[in-house]
Formats: sequence, C-alpha cells, structure tokens
Amino acid sequence: FEATEVIVSAQGTGELVELNIEEGCEVTAGSQLGCIDTVQLYLKKEQLLANKVSVESRRYDISRQIASLQQQIATQKKEQARFENLVESNAANQKQLDDINAQLALLDKQLSAQIETLENNNRSVGGELLALSAQIAQIEDQIVKNRISSPIDGTILSKYAEPGELAAQGRALFKVADMENLFLRVYITADRLTSMKIGQAVSVFADEGVSGRRLYDGTVTWISDKSEFTPKTIQTRDERANLVYAVKIAVKNDGYIKRGMYGEIKINK
Repeated sequence: FEATEVIVSAQGTGELVELNIEEGCEVTAGSQLGCIDTVQLYLKKEQLLANKVSVESRRYDISRQIASLQQQIATQKKEQARFENLVESNAANQKQLDDINAQLALLDKQLSAQIETLENNNRSVGGELLALSAQIAQIEDQIVKNRISSPIDGTILSKYAEPGELAAQGRALFKVADMENLFLRVYITADRLTSMKIGQAVSVFADEGVSGRRLYDGTVTWISDKSEFTPKTIQTRDERANLVYAVKIAVKNDGYIKRGMYGEIKINK
C-alpha cells in the first residue's frame, strides 16, 4: 500500500518563528501550521507605501491648473466679439481686432502646451504608481508564502525543522501524506490484464494479523502500458510469470491499513 506524500518546503528565507506540528498529527489543507519571520518584508512594504503617497502627491489636477488660462481665453473671446461689432460699425480699427485675435491664438497654444505637459506628468506619475503597486503586491505575496501550511489533508510523517532555525527557500520543513485515500500497487499478468479497465471496481484484501485478511472496496485508477519483471518484493502465486503490468487501486482507509503493508485484489466479474 502507498500513500500520496508531499514534502513541504520553505518558500521564503528567514528565522522559523513557529512550526506547530508533530509527527503523527493530523493537519487540514490550507490551515496555518507555522510561519517564517516577515519583519523585514513588512518594513519594506511600509517604505513602498510611503513612496506611493509621495509619488501620488506629484499628480496634477489638470482642470484646476488650466482654469486661469481658460478664464483668460473666455475674456479674450468676449473682447473679440465686442471689437468685431465695433469694426463693423467703424467704431474701432482692424488692427485692434487683429491684436485680440493674435492674443487669443497665443492663449490657445499656451493652453494646449500646458495640457500636454500636465498629461505627460500625470502619465509618468501613473507609471511610477503602477511599478510601486507591483512591488507592493510582490512583497505581500512573499509575506503570504512565509505562512506555512499543508497543501493536503493528511498526517505528518516527518518533521525536518524546529522553531528558531534558519529557513532557506527550498529547505524541506515536513512531509505529509494522505492516509485516508491510499493506493495498492499490484502486478498483473498479461492474460489477466485483459479483464481490467480504468474505473473498474475490485475487491481489496489487506493483511490482518498472522493469516487474516480485511476486505475493502477498491477502484482501478491506473494501468501501466509497459510490462516489467516481477519486483523481488512482490510474491506472486504464479512463479512462472516473469513479465507483469503494474496497476494502482484506490482504497479508502479505515485506519487499519498502513503504508508498506502487503495486499491482494480479486477482480470482480
């Protein structure tokens, strides 16, 4: 019988502050079992947040910045309309109107240039803010990864580290196995293989005591497509069968089956 085993390794570097597990204890997937020191990451995040506030303060309110020029343009347009009426009634000369038109054109160009400058500045600020936000998200991801948890429901088989030790990225912390859903690896001769298929229900017998057997329901989950010589650790009743095919049978464990125990199957017809 085999179990799905997972070796959980540290995803961050730092002092192992906490690791609340012992060999043989049951754990739940996703629940926090310990953590690696995150003080430096937290301080770096605070620094980035402060930088973000500083950069944000450089963003211009374009409508407020151009309000003065817009007011001047509005005033000049009123003067333009007034002098056009005066010129038509010969109460003012054309040069005065031309001067107003030139001043109005100059103000329009100044407004366009100022808007372009302000928009370029705001785009630059926006780019810096996006970069800072990405760095903050990266730090937050590292903080989350410094929380140690099991990826599966299972039983702790081995513990490789203790609180106070230095955890480096990739260092193994513990091994966990799903002891509730086990697999029996059996070896079938070619003539019997033809009567098996994926998903098929079979009867599984686990050794109990000296000569007893315990019955379980099993399901075929995998059949090898290559033959191999009978492993030395496997005892087959047909000693003449040198070439066999490996098959994995899923079995629900009631607690009596242990990893490494031997078992047999009966193909249900």
